[in-house]
Amino acid sequence: MLLDAIKEISAAEKAAHLVIMQAQRDAQQAIAETQKEGEETLALTLMRAESEIAHLIRAMDQRATSEAMELASTTANRRATQRARAERRLEEAVLLIYERIVNV
Repeated sequence: MLLDAIKEISAAEKAAHLVIMQAQRDAQQAIAETQKEGEETLALTLMRAESEIAHLIRAMDQRATSEAMELASTTANRRATQRARAERRLEEAVLLIYERIVNV
C-alpha cells in the first residue's frame, strides 16, 4: 500500500513535470509568435510611414513648384508693367526735353 502510494506520487510528480515543461514550451512559442507578429507589424507600419512621407514630399514639391511658377508669373507681369511705365515716362521725358530745346 505504501509502495503504491509512493508510485502514485512519483507518477503524479512526473505528470506535473511534463505539464510544466509543456506549458513552458507553449509559453516560449507564444512569445516567439508574438515577437514575430510585432516585428511584422512594425515593418508594415514603417513601410506605410515611409510611403506616406514620400507622398507628402511629392505633394509639397508639387505645391512649391506651383507657387514658384505663380510667383515667377507675377514677377514677370510686374516687370512688364514697370517696363511699359518706364518706356512711357522715357517718351514723355524725351518730348519734354525736345519741347524745351526747340522752344528755347
